[in-house]
Amino acid sequence: MEIQHVNIKLFLIDRDRLDLGAAIPVFHSWIQDQDESELLLDIADYRHVPSGPGIVLIGHHGNYSLDNVGGRLGVRYNRKAALDGSNRDRLVQATQAALAACWRLEADVRLEGKIQFNGHEIEVIINDRLLAPNNAETRTATEPEVNSFLSSLFGEAEYAVSYPQDARSLFSLHVTTRQTFDTQELLDGLTAAMAARP
Repeated sequence: MEIQHVNIKLFLIDRDRLDLGAAIPVFHSWIQDQDESELLLDIADYRHVPSGPGIVLIGHHGNYSLDNVGGRLGVRYNRKAALDGSNRDRLVQATQAALAACWRLEADVRLEGKIQFNGHEIEVIINDRLLAPNNAETRTATEPEVNSFLSSLFGEAEYAVSYPQDARSLFSLHVTTRQTFDTQELLDGLTAAMAARP
């Protein structure tokens, strides 16, 4: 089974009265200072939508957002364009993009340290109901590559995976770890694991 349009959401430490609007000038600076690796285009403000997409940085190949979907604040990368390679390659690309974005937000002094990955929860969503319907067949077909990817991401750390059961929802998995990581640790570990592959 081929998967495309991978979304990765990194859950954040819950901060009272965090103003998502503070991310708007930060995202504008990403557009102004972007390199040739991706094309960032515009910003959409959905703060008025309860438990919605929040602030979205719209790109040609993918979007970045600070979202509150499900009432949980997080940094999300949404890959929109199809990507060559294996399913594992697509999972790695989306995760690296989400981690790099989260790291930039954590490090930006304009946000005063209010954006911080909680260190132990990641959600993987396949935003394509045709390729990956939310059913047991999709889970069985994707499980080997997903497990290989998660082992590369977390190394020897234990993790648990849960799947939503509602067939009307997108196929996704919620991953929690016993060990706490920071974004740079996960980025470095994933890069090293990919470099070590034959």
